[in-house]
Amino acid sequence: MTDLKVRDIMSSDPLTVGPDLTVTEAARTMVENRIGALPVLENGKLIGIVTEGDLIMQDVKLEFPTYLHLLDGFIMYPPATARFESELRKAVAADVRAVMSTDPVTVQADSSVEDAATLLVEREVSRLPVLDGETLVGVVSKSDIVRSLLIEE
Repeated sequence: MTDLKVRDIMSSDPLTVGPDLTVTEAARTMVENRIGALPVLENGKLIGIVTEGDLIMQDVKLEFPTYLHLLDGFIMYPPATARFESELRKAVAADVRAVMSTDPVTVQADSSVEDAATLLVEREVSRLPVLDGETLVGVVSKSDIVRSLLIEE
């Protein structure tokens, strides 16, 4: 790859949502605009990202906590309890704030395409919000990286 920057290949002015938008409205926005994620802004600041995967979690069946039978009593296995409570919160969530991924992996607009590609692979995400300082200016996806390979030919 040459010296392409993220700003050269990102999708500018991405659709965003607020944290109080309903999950249903977020899903409708994604479907109508054929996008897989929406950056979540509060007072102009990026606070999270809601993805198709976050919305799919809404429909996942809950795995109830594990209980251990010990000396004629039942003991709830603590790690299972915490996971159950987290999944339950997501399952009954009515707004984006409850299902979004907080503290999303981001990339700066002047970063190299190679840096963005590395982040996408290492962090196992499909897209990155692009910031210019603290301001959201775009989104870069794996598809954008692949398209950038054609630019360089």
